Amino acid sequence: MTTAASTGECLRIRPVERADLLAVHRIEQSAFPQPWPFAAFERYLDQPGFLVAEDDAIVGYVVADSVPNHGRPLGHIKDIAVREDRRGEGIGASLLERALGVLAARGVASVKLEVRESNDRARSLYQRYGFVHRRTVPRYYSDGEDAHILVRDQ
Repeated sequence: MTTAASTGECLRIRPVERADLLAVHRIEQSAFPQPWPFAAFERYLDQPGFLVAEDDAIVGYVVADSVPNHGRPLGHIKDIAVREDRRGEGIGASLLERALGVLAARGVASVKLEVRESNDRARSLYQRYGFVHRRTVPRYYSDGEDAHILVRDQ
């Protein structure tokens, strides 16, 4: 899938490769106060929902998978981030849309995710894609911040 960012550059969204993991991890470290360890990304290498966006370099990624849930798989957007200097170009939306498509192709009936209560930008993106707030988990993150659990039916 190719998508045009607002800068006019052409991005390619593709499955992650092992060689991408260092760039993915660097984005993770700069994007989140409590980043995933490198080994966490290695565990998802074989997941079809682990995608990267690239032009000259990796500029964003999404990690999504599915688990059995009463006979129909449940999708889970586990992690998504875009390099800070490329935010606001629609890259996150393109990654999310592609991941949702991958999950739908795997028969996923609904998709869930957790998002920090303070992350207004991400919550706005998820709302545009049909995610609705189902509940709040107090002190979900190790720094004490609450998480909003959002769900979207496919």
